[in-house]
Amino acid sequence: MSPADLLGASLDDLLGAARERRRGGGLVTYSPKVFVPLTTLCRDVCGYCTFARPPRRGERAYLTEDEVLAIARAGAAAGCTEALFTLGDKPELRYEIAREELRALGCATTIDYLARVAKLVLDETGLLPHLNPGVMTRAELELLRPVSASMGIMLETTAVRLAERGGPHWASPDKLPVRRLETIELAGELKVPFTSGILIGIGETRPERLEALEALAKLHNRYGHLQEVIVQNFRAKAKTRMADHPEPSLDDHLWTIAAARLLLPEDVSVQAPPNLAYDEFPRLLDAGIDDWGGVSPVTIDHVNPEAPWPERDRLAAATRARGLELAPRLPVYPGFVDSVWLAPQTLTQALRSSDSLGLAREDGWHPGERGGIPFTVARDAIPLDTSAELGEEELVRLFGARGEERQRVFAAADRLRREVCGDEVSYVVTRNIQYTNVCYFRCGFCAFSKGKLAANLRGAPYLVPLEEIVRRAREAWDRGATEVCLQGGIHPAFTGDYYAEVVSAIRQALPELHIHAFSALELWQGAATLGVSLEDYLERLRTLGLGSLPGTAAEILDDEVRALICPDKVSTAQWLAVHDAAHRVGLRSNVTIMFGHVESPRHWARHLLRAREQQERSGGFTELVPLPFVHMEAPIWLKGHARSGPTFGETLLLHAVARLALHPQIANIQASWVKLGPVGVTAALAAGVNDLGGTLMNESISRSAGSEHGQELTPEAMEALIRASGRSPRQRTTLYGDVPPERRAASFGAPPLAAPSNPHVRDARLQAPPRPVRPGLLADAATPR
Repeated sequence: MSPADLLGASLDDLLGAARERRRGGGLVTYSPKVFVPLTTLCRDVCGYCTFARPPRRGERAYLTEDEVLAIARAGAAAGCTEALFTLGDKPELRYEIAREELRALGCATTIDYLARVAKLVLDETGLLPHLNPGVMTRAELELLRPVSASMGIMLETTAVRLAERGGPHWASPDKLPVRRLETIELAGELKVPFTSGILIGIGETRPERLEALEALAKLHNRYGHLQEVIVQNFRAKAKTRMADHPEPSLDDHLWTIAAARLLLPEDVSVQAPPNLAYDEFPRLLDAGIDDWGGVSPVTIDHVNPEAPWPERDRLAAATRARGLELAPRLPVYPGFVDSVWLAPQTLTQALRSSDSLGLAREDGWHPGERGGIPFTVARDAIPLDTSAELGEEELVRLFGARGEERQRVFAAADRLRREVCGDEVSYVVTRNIQYTNVCYFRCGFCAFSKGKLAANLRGAPYLVPLEEIVRRAREAWDRGATEVCLQGGIHPAFTGDYYAEVVSAIRQALPELHIHAFSALELWQGAATLGVSLEDYLERLRTLGLGSLPGTAAEILDDEVRALICPDKVSTAQWLAVHDAAHRVGLRSNVTIMFGHVESPRHWARHLLRAREQQERSGGFTELVPLPFVHMEAPIWLKGHARSGPTFGETLLLHAVARLALHPQIANIQASWVKLGPVGVTAALAAGVNDLGGTLMNESISRSAGSEHGQELTPEAMEALIRASGRSPRQRTTLYGDVPPERRAASFGAPPLAAPSNPHVRDARLQAPPRPVRPGLLADAATPR
């Protein structure tokens, strides 16, 4: 709408149009923050401000570093992600005490000190600084950019007349519109994620408000850097020149918010502070806002100390009452969390603090860590209707569910699980054997063959001899196992014959033990080193005794993601080709998804759809196994290039949405107790899961990444966990058949494992290593027939 249309429209029409244009996909965000008032000295004397005041005898001009850190640490402990630094404009130009303290601090300007303490907060607490120091030069913006996630300055108004004698901005040189617009433009040139806004009710007219909004829109259209525009209402404060100035009405505020939403570009959020609307704050949602701004559980609003922020629960209830959901965000918005907009250190911290949508993590849960869960699955939620086939857009929408809608997704998945699988929860008694931790591939997420815990988790590089592999398999059989699962790194000396020898040796020693072995990468490599097709190679392994394939090396079946996390590994098409060939020769397999690192919900959706399409073609997948990324020792996380694993809500949604998306093609959805832990597994069982995988006996890969959930979950512990969830345990075979009674009996009360032997790789006897090969070079050799 044009300014003329806005000025002529009725309030109801404007509000309705603004609500339709609200961004956020049903979410209304807020930033959990602490307010750091670095200094309340200011060279300006705005007629409405009580934050800025002249120096008082005995008081410091600036907070000390220790005082700043104390505030920030309190915020971090309370779950905040933002440290909002608000301060007066260039007080050293007006006050001698400011100049003296800055000299004592070794700083030339307030901006210099701000840069120091912002870096301190970032280094020591992980909070992301949002800086509001007022008008800035290019050099000052360049100084602050590396230590801030975002910055801001309120434009307030473009009405120059308000700076005349008697006006609210009289004797305040930094409030001249041209100076503030210059700062906002410089921020755009320097790629600084930025916040601005207007202040209404200080004497400006409605046309002047629209003029200010148009000025902001013009700058954003040129530089794309405005994250949000705040529409703030003036509140009269005692002991100011404007103490008796009339305040704008709520309807006037709503009109301006709606006008902002309709006038500003769609990718700019519109925010209004809830505390300044007092008990009427829920009505701000009626004008199309999609953000509440910063809300602190720790500090007051130092600019408006008379107006406390609503508690988070009250904010959430008001948002939900309008059919929307409250979600925490970072001070930097999702579209700016990349290396174009953020300096390396702030990008690392933003990634580590964010979820898959680029918002703030909503909980402190991480895969692999011991501890409780942030919420439980409701037992009385009304299942969401998902009767229609789900495509990419529908799946992305489901992955973004929060609050009540998320519980309804869980309920729909649980209902479908009950219809398809009943109340049984299956598991398999198995032993994992990782025969080497030597690998010449460079997967960024893998801590098994890399990582600083190598000395005390993996020990030296090892290669398990064939006789030791067979010994471990026999020991597993004696302990009731029906399956042995074999995987390892890609040793440069391995050829396809090595994998064949492993299968043959186990089958000859233990003809009844199911061999579930080798990732798509190992099989692609094996076929390529021998110069045979995948189908011929897999047929050879099947004849020797291979029973099925694990679905590992899938990670995310999208080459956009694979280029970032495993650039030299098999591609999406190659992974699918391996499993397609396996299914054609009569081998079953499963499919995994490793999530919570650099990918987005759209990539999850594409992964599930590719798995579903492959199942429709070949029909050989037995289950889907979601594997939440365990971040603690993963190289890609240690380098600052990945998120800190999925949130708990994302983890449950992946299991639940997979149940809905893959029906009826794949009937079994498995949860990894190694990643989720017993408490997390209990929740997953109420969100569509019907299988808990293997007892494992040995587990090295997740432990290397930092998982704390152990190496074995015995049948006794597994069944107790299942029964405690109100379900019935069923010990199964790899292919979901029934276990013979004698095998089940042997699995209970099993003796402890003997210490495994992992001899140093230099002691292993292998043929002279062939030239290593990589999947990108093998297309011709291993192309399936």
